[in-house]
Amino acid sequence: MRLPNALIGLFGGLLLSDAAAAAPLNIGVAAPLSGPSVILGRQIEYGARLGASTRGAETTIVDDKCSAEGGAAAAAQFVSSKVDVVVGFLCTEAIEAAMPILKEAGIPVITLGVRSEGLTDRRAKTGWPVFRLGPRGDAERDAAGTILSKLWRDASFAIVDDGTIYGRELAEAVRVATQQAALKPVFTDTFRPELDNQVGLVGRLRKAGADAVFVGSDGRDVAIMARDAAKLGSAMAFAGGEALRAAASDVPYATGTLMIAMPEWADVADKKTLDLFSVSKVLPEGYALPAFAAVEIADAARKASEADGKPLATMLSGRTFTTSIGPIAFDPKGDLTQNPYRGFRFDGTRFVPLEEQ
Repeated sequence: MRLPNALIGLFGGLLLSDAAAAAPLNIGVAAPLSGPSVILGRQIEYGARLGASTRGAETTIVDDKCSAEGGAAAAAQFVSSKVDVVVGFLCTEAIEAAMPILKEAGIPVITLGVRSEGLTDRRAKTGWPVFRLGPRGDAERDAAGTILSKLWRDASFAIVDDGTIYGRELAEAVRVATQQAALKPVFTDTFRPELDNQVGLVGRLRKAGADAVFVGSDGRDVAIMARDAAKLGSAMAFAGGEALRAAASDVPYATGTLMIAMPEWADVADKKTLDLFSVSKVLPEGYALPAFAAVEIADAARKASEADGKPLATMLSGRTFTTSIGPIAFDPKGDLTQNPYRGFRFDGTRFVPLEEQ
């Protein structure tokens, strides 16, 4: 029996629809796979590959070379390969060269390491479909000010910095936040960093009556100040930023030292995922777990897109994704809705989250 043309068209459309739905998710992976950042790039590659393998997704992996030229070339290759979404990008130059090309093709990007505030702050102007799984450049400063304003509400605290852009901006953020909380430091100063002792500075802090000190500098300076305070018989507590993740080789941190930093992803990832990394002999370090989580997000957004009939980029906003490193949600600009920085306290062996104490 010959089917009417209308039914033939209907069945043909259904077959094409089923074929499209069955097409595997194609994830573009942009990472520096050459040059000085190749170790970080490999972490992205391995994490994305592992994540894709658990979801039957395909990957198109391209070296973005951490350069504008490499970013533009990577974007062109992703468009040619008809990827559904891109994850990766660590360098501002690369992603900013890639985004106009990817926007034109309607391909959203989940970046793992670009912290430049302007990337998302200019969303209304650029229209770039970029979503930031890593923190903004000002996230550490905002978290330091917010956390310490609460912790030190009843403390006589001081704020010092080493004069570098990083140290000065971090210290200023803490000063502004505490001022907005109606708190005032008993002492502020800029010190000379990288000295073998800071007895003079500690003496001035002690004279000012400080019992807590925020230090905008690297970890070694913080460790030396705490050591010298102890030698002078002071129980002064010290705090610093993410730079404290790098332990000073010659001076240990004092018990009680505070750090405002990102969590180690391996400490917060679920056991099932960590076991998967172990079996695959891939170390869950650096950007590997965030890359894995980005694939989880891309896969969930793709399924939501198919169910709702809306573009994948639209599905990345306004919802919370369950991932191996915890719940993730993006705000209308594409930034994380929750600042990932947390407070940690050194227990004599390692930095432990404040909420666990």
